[in-house]
Amino acid sequence: MDPLASGLLVLLIGRSTRLSRYVTDLDKAYTATARFGAVSDTLDAEGEITDLGTVLPPEDAIRGALPAFTGDLLQVPPMASALKREGVRLYELHRSGVTVEREARPVTIHSFELTCLDPAKRTATFEISCSSGTYVRTLLSDLAASLGSSAYLTALRRRSVGHFTVGDAQSTRNFHPETLHNHIILPAEVVAHLPEVEVPAEVGRSMVCHGRRIRKFRVEGSYRVMCGGELLAVYREDEEGGRAEVVLCAE
Repeated sequence: MDPLASGLLVLLIGRSTRLSRYVTDLDKAYTATARFGAVSDTLDAEGEITDLGTVLPPEDAIRGALPAFTGDLLQVPPMASALKREGVRLYELHRSGVTVEREARPVTIHSFELTCLDPAKRTATFEISCSSGTYVRTLLSDLAASLGSSAYLTALRRRSVGHFTVGDAQSTRNFHPETLHNHIILPAEVVAHLPEVEVPAEVGRSMVCHGRRIRKFRVEGSYRVMCGGELLAVYREDEEGGRAEVVLCAE
């Protein structure tokens, strides 16, 4: 995740922390601003900035370059990132002045749109929808390089994580011990993007709550196992039927 990111944060608590794997990999949407004509050793405003004094590329040139950075791409992670190399975080190596080769990783940019230009400040603002694991600051730096320029990230706001949007989020200023429970989202909502199957209360609920195998429902990938509106578990099928990945209920 880019260090300047603000906006939407999905916080899991209690038993729902077991569902984190189904949230982490969801697509993200961002509003991102880049300053052109300068470079940063971390590709963002937290690094050491060198102003090259070049102007902002023309609007039509920026718009014309965006399709080449949409779709399935290979992206080299920045040195100032939390990825590990032989057990050491890359940002720790970066702080020590060490640069290592990084393997390019596949990412998907669903949409990449220019929304605002400020020639006086040499900044451009974009709306970006992308797969999990995308480094927006790398995307903006690569875009600038393709235009014969340079840029670094100055602001990043996360607008959505999968089906969660910032418009539905609560400000942390509204969180108080006596009212916190009013803002809790049910576990079933957390994984609402997964397919759903229903099991009968008489026998099915007990089997699922004990993590036992259930019959095949012919559902691809992970799916929610529900009973009377309650999320019991997340299952996945193999040759022998459904097997538990995460069990939330207890008998």
